Amino acid sequence: MGKIRLIPRLDIKGPNLIKSIQLEGLRVIGDPNIFAKKYYDEGADELIYMDAVASLYGRNSLKNLISKAVENVFIPITVGGGIRTVDNAREILRSGADKIAINTAAVNRPEIIKELVKEFGSQSIVISIEAKIISKNKWEVFVENGRQKTDLDVIDWAKKAEDFGIGEILLTSIDREGTRKGFDIELIKKVQNLISIPLIASGGMGSPKDLIEVVKQTGVKAVSMADAIHYDRYSLKEIKNAAISE
Repeated sequence: MGKIRLIPRLDIKGPNLIKSIQLEGLRVIGDPNIFAKKYYDEGADELIYMDAVASLYGRNSLKNLISKAVENVFIPITVGGGIRTVDNAREILRSGADKIAINTAAVNRPEIIKELVKEFGSQSIVISIEAKIISKNKWEVFVENGRQKTDLDVIDWAKKAEDFGIGEILLTSIDREGTRKGFDIELIKKVQNLISIPLIASGGMGSPKDLIEVVKQTGVKAVSMADAIHYDRYSLKEIKNAAISE
């Protein structure tokens, strides 16, 4: 299958790593940086930290958490949630993050994308797209951690975001997130076929076979996971070995 980036996703509320199902019903898992170090030791390629309540409170509270994480973790870290301005982004990047992910702010004011790209470079800017199916082969962009409709078409928004100069897209299926039912193959395929920048598939991974299926069917080269590893159902080493064997 070639090189696939395995990217644990750490959703954060306050000081805690949490997990949800379809971005609802948050359950506390533990200390996020303990999990981050574990995943780093097991061979994660990157990490994603998402402040799950940042948009609700209008701020990202992960600066101190990331500052501590980078003392023991030496792989790229993406941080998202509540980043609304260039100054917000600068603060997160100075704390040790390599990339910032934006969703709500980009939808509300798309010009922020160009401002961030100009200030920090394409390689540092990720657009996070939370997608919910609304009819056959049609998905709507949601913001505020999956709480708010936008009437934006996911496919159109992904292309527009790429045209603004971003470096990467994190695409999360709200319908599949936390369900262990596998990725939304059709959604990922449509976005992957449209864009030329890297795409991270997120939402629904229940086992290594789900990773293998999404890579084979869509050609995506990066996969984000949470439930499958947070609950020790699979180790990253097991997942990596399964991918290598294909």
